[in-house]
Amino acid sequence: MTTSTPDITPGITPDTKDWTWVLERPCPDCGFDAGSLERADVAPRLRQAAADLAAALTLPDATVRPQPSTWSTLEYACHVRDVFRIFLVRLELMLAQDDPLFGNWDQDETAVAERYGEQQPSVVSRELNEAVEVLAGRFQELPADVWQRPGRRSDGAAFTVTTFSQYLVHDPVHHVWDVQHGAAAP
Repeated sequence: MTTSTPDITPGITPDTKDWTWVLERPCPDCGFDAGSLERADVAPRLRQAAADLAAALTLPDATVRPQPSTWSTLEYACHVRDVFRIFLVRLELMLAQDDPLFGNWDQDETAVAERYGEQQPSVVSRELNEAVEVLAGRFQELPADVWQRPGRRSDGAAFTVTTFSQYLVHDPVHHVWDVQHGAAAP
């Protein structure tokens, strides 16, 4: 099992990329074309990615990093679980407020603080499934008239509920690809 110290995640370089470009062109790594994702496909794609990660968590090497600079399946699954939780909060803000500004979320700091590499795969799998069901269910029930409501990330990136959902779906789909290919950490 991977361990981490309270102040660093050994071997992992923090992600500083602005991934909003995935709304404009397919991801060259995972191949996902976020900009073409239809509303009706949001919930099923979220659920499928969560199911794929949950299945990968049952493998004997789920807690092992394939390389020192690459998260383990467990760490990716923890990250995706937390993405689902954060995006639910942000979606609710977009539905309740006019053009809300989302608070900053440091995913790398969260990984260290929550000790992703030390969590139990079976617990993470359950939490991942719970989080995706709430979020996917929320997207499924959205009426047509809210999909253009705006919201902004703390760095100024602007979204509508539509582009927010497309951007969101890329994250777990990409991390399933990461797990399947032993790709570099986020």
